[in-house]
Amino acid sequence: MSRTGETIKKITHNHILTLFIMSVVIDYIIEALGRLSPLEALQFFLEHPLITFCNVMLILAVLSLSLLFRRRVFAASMLSLLWLAIGIINGIILTNRMTPFNVKDLSTLSEAQSIITNYFSVKSLIFIGAGAALFVLLVIILFRKTPKRSGKMDYRKSIASMLIIILVAFGAITGGMRFGVLDTFFPSLPYAYRDNGVPYSFMITWVKTGIDKPKGYSEEMIKGIFEYGELGEDGIYTPGKDDNEKPSKKPNIIFLQLESFIDPTIATNVEYSKDPIPYYRELLKKYSSGYLTVPAVGAGTANVEFEAITGISARFFGPGEYPYKSILTEKTCESVPYDLRQIGYTSHAIHNHRGAFYNRNTVFSNLGFDTFTCLEYMNNVVKTPKNWAKDTILTENIIDALNSTKGPDYIYTISVQGHGKYPKEQVIEDPVIEVTEAPDEETKWAYEYYANQVYEMDLFVKDLTEALEEYDEDVVLVMYGDHLPALDMSEENLTTGDLYKTQYVVWSNFEMKKKNEDVTAYEITSHVLKRFGISAGLLTKFHQNYEGTRGYLNGLEALSYDMLYGKEYIYGGKNPYEPTDLKMGIRDIKIESIVKIGDKYYIKGQNFTEYSKISLDGEVLKTVYLGPTILALNEEVDPARVSDMKVSQVEKNKEILSTTE
Repeated sequence: MSRTGETIKKITHNHILTLFIMSVVIDYIIEALGRLSPLEALQFFLEHPLITFCNVMLILAVLSLSLLFRRRVFAASMLSLLWLAIGIINGIILTNRMTPFNVKDLSTLSEAQSIITNYFSVKSLIFIGAGAALFVLLVIILFRKTPKRSGKMDYRKSIASMLIIILVAFGAITGGMRFGVLDTFFPSLPYAYRDNGVPYSFMITWVKTGIDKPKGYSEEMIKGIFEYGELGEDGIYTPGKDDNEKPSKKPNIIFLQLESFIDPTIATNVEYSKDPIPYYRELLKKYSSGYLTVPAVGAGTANVEFEAITGISARFFGPGEYPYKSILTEKTCESVPYDLRQIGYTSHAIHNHRGAFYNRNTVFSNLGFDTFTCLEYMNNVVKTPKNWAKDTILTENIIDALNSTKGPDYIYTISVQGHGKYPKEQVIEDPVIEVTEAPDEETKWAYEYYANQVYEMDLFVKDLTEALEEYDEDVVLVMYGDHLPALDMSEENLTTGDLYKTQYVVWSNFEMKKKNEDVTAYEITSHVLKRFGISAGLLTKFHQNYEGTRGYLNGLEALSYDMLYGKEYIYGGKNPYEPTDLKMGIRDIKIESIVKIGDKYYIKGQNFTEYSKISLDGEVLKTVYLGPTILALNEEVDPARVSDMKVSQVEKNKEILSTTE
């Protein structure tokens, strides 16, 4: 046998050495997939050896579990495949969005299933399915072909070896964190993965969740945050007990969060045949405007709205965490709807996408909204070539919300038209906006598709403001993009030099002094309310009174912890906010009659949509939508139970959002 052969044989017989080599190879593959470049992965290895060592040891710590099995090779292979699966999924995700794969994504699997066809073609899905089948086949082959240790297992030695590896990995990572080699705070998830490596960053998104308990957390600390009499005589905050609340004006307040909406011309490597956002640009010049710092890039819509609605920074939470998927599914939170209710406002949420997406049909109740109109309650919805609802449908729903009450309204509207994935081939045959210069063909078609969606969104904004201009009540409309689009943008090719800035504008149908300033998403609402003398709500008061002071962010984080995870000292130990009885849809869905024609039953009524289904005792029956006033039952039912039939709004994943009484 040659020396090379002997060396290979020794290595394969030394299981720990084999695991280490496997860990290095796995880490390289994961980094190459995470950077979408083998050369960049190699460069990262060479320039950051200590970080690479920490990531390799983390992988090795997991692979060392194979020491406890007789089929060590099989166990090591399975554990390796888990790491490789993380790398492969991350690589696939990064081809469709800018935010890398993280543990919190596992809690959004139902959402992913509902929109997967928006991102992947049927051909791609078949390829993914074939890959999954190949994976299962590989597991079976490995199990049958890999050797099994014979004789008595020395578990003491195996456990000792495993513990040593785990301790070395733990020491390397904690040492790296202590001496600043590894970051412990992730203001940007994409940058964290880039700078710290994928394995470590993925692990941090698993172990770090919620808001960290502040140092010195106590009742005195929380109450000591306030200095200007914001709390009652008893030293706590009680909603509604504010004798100083005398607004100078109480207009209808509409927030319009535009999906992936930015000025496309800030990308310096792409040029267009004409301005994609002429109307919005005109508004930026005429009305109060500025840059808005958001907590997301390429994805993360829910975290932007969370900040604007609550006044709490999403960056206080774990890396990649969505409060909509964690704490807000089980607990209420002080918010603009709860605050404005104190002075007579009714609050509405509107979104031209699935109502259960990011648990909004539950979360909006815990945020104090009175109504929520989502896609399942909308008719005549027009879709983009990538199957997202166009935003023009939102105008009538906003007007409906305004008309639904006599008093002032707070309306938070989330659009969806600008959503990616953006195609890398020509989709629009006769585009209004053409890309005249781009680095390559794929970039050209992606930007051209995006620019045309943005152009239509600009037209929608124009139609909306024209409708509101004629509305017979005072209206202020706050508009902004939720984050940059997933178009492989970098600071170097942006005129702003910042991936976390979009532009906002404050429009009104009455005279308001133009005021330009840059703000964050968690500050924008308090800024707008301040212009009308509105300071209802503790967090609103905090922002208005302490923004820019030395302890501002620390105070905000401490308050956020106390309200959501702590002992609620600021409220006297008890959360004062109860979930609202959230009404789904502004327009009432009604059954007027049930008739039988031939052997079929028909339900006549009002405000049915394509998502209206006939139901009986909570079971959804086969239904044919014939129009907004009639549904047909397409299955047999006991004639004695016909009068018990109801109409339910059923979303794409079969969840029932509401049912008629």
